[in-house]
Amino acid sequence: MNEQTYQNLAAQLRHPSGEAGIQTGEWMNRGNVHINLDTVEILNAAAGDTILEIGMGNGFFVKNILQKHGSIKYTGADFSEVMVAEAKRINTEWINNGQANFVLADATALPFADAGFNKIFTINTIYFWEDTVTILAELKRVLQPKGKLIITLRPKRQMTNYPFTKYGFTMYSKEEVEQLLIKNGYSILQSVEIQEPNFELNGEMVKMESLVVTAIKE
Repeated sequence: MNEQTYQNLAAQLRHPSGEAGIQTGEWMNRGNVHINLDTVEILNAAAGDTILEIGMGNGFFVKNILQKHGSIKYTGADFSEVMVAEAKRINTEWINNGQANFVLADATALPFADAGFNKIFTINTIYFWEDTVTILAELKRVLQPKGKLIITLRPKRQMTNYPFTKYGFTMYSKEEVEQLLIKNGYSILQSVEIQEPNFELNGEMVKMESLVVTAIKE
C-alpha cells in the first residue's frame, strides 16, 4: 500500500462512508473477532441490563450480547450513517423483538436521558475522540450511579506498528487510559491485557493484543 491508501484507510476506520465504508465494516469484523468477543465476556451482560455501545460499526457482534437473556436492552450509537444502516439491516430480528436500537449520534452530544444505562462500552473508538473531556462527561451523564464504562483498545505499543495510525489516531497506553478516566471522575475497576492470535495484514502476520479497561461512575 502507498501512503494515500493508508490515509484513505485511516479515514474509513474513523468514519466509514459509502460502499468503501461497508467493506471497511466487514474487514473490521474479521480483524476484531477476538477483541469484540473478549469485551463481550468482560461486559458480562445479564438479565435486566440496559447497555449502550458507542461506535458499534455494523453491529455484527450485537447478537453475542443479546442472546444471553431476553430482557437485555441494547442501544448502539454511531456517527456513521452507513454503519447505522448496516447495523439495522444485520440486526432486524433483535430490533423487531424490542431488544436492540440503533441511533445516529455523536458521542459529544448523546440523545439519551440521564442515567439511562447501567453498562456502556466502546471498542476501538478512543483513538478518534477529539474532545475526550466532553465525551467522558456525556458517558458519565447517561450512565447510572456505580454503572460500568468499558473502554477497549489496541495499546499504543501495538498501534505504532501500523502504518495507517499516523493519520488521525491518538494512541494510548494502559496507564494513559486509566489516568484519563480517573481525571474525568471515574474509578478503575480493572484493566485486562489480552494476547490474541496473530492476524494477516497485507500478507504479513501481525501480532495482536488488546486492552480492556473497566471503570465505575462515582
